[in-house]
Amino acid sequence: MAIITRDSLVKRVFSDVKNYPYGFSRSGDFSINESKALSQYGALYAALVDGVISPETLEDQHFVESAFGKVEPKTVAERAWLKYQKRINRPKLGSIYGNKPSHLNDDDEEDATIDDDETLEVDIDS
Repeated sequence: MAIITRDSLVKRVFSDVKNYPYGFSRSGDFSINESKALSQYGALYAALVDGVISPETLEDQHFVESAFGKVEPKTVAERAWLKYQKRINRPKLGSIYGNKPSHLNDDDEEDATIDDDETLEVDIDS
């Protein structure tokens, strides 16, 4: 098993084929600087957040604190990572036409069904 170091992660290009199959720069969600920062530092940031490696520098420590909401992000890469996390963790819509109700109320079900035992009276004379 290869040893994962900070330098090897910085050299690795980060991409998310599942959520951004055409890349960050072509998605329209990120600016040019943000997409470059995600591609360059994304692998390092993912490893830091997941706990694969521990923060070695003050910048790494600041990133971890900003990723967990303890401090405000100060670099483009930190802001881009938080924006990326917001985008991939947003709720997915079921349809562009809206969601249908998941269930009917109990009162609605009783009103919607007619028992066979009930007789319907129709007043034809009026």
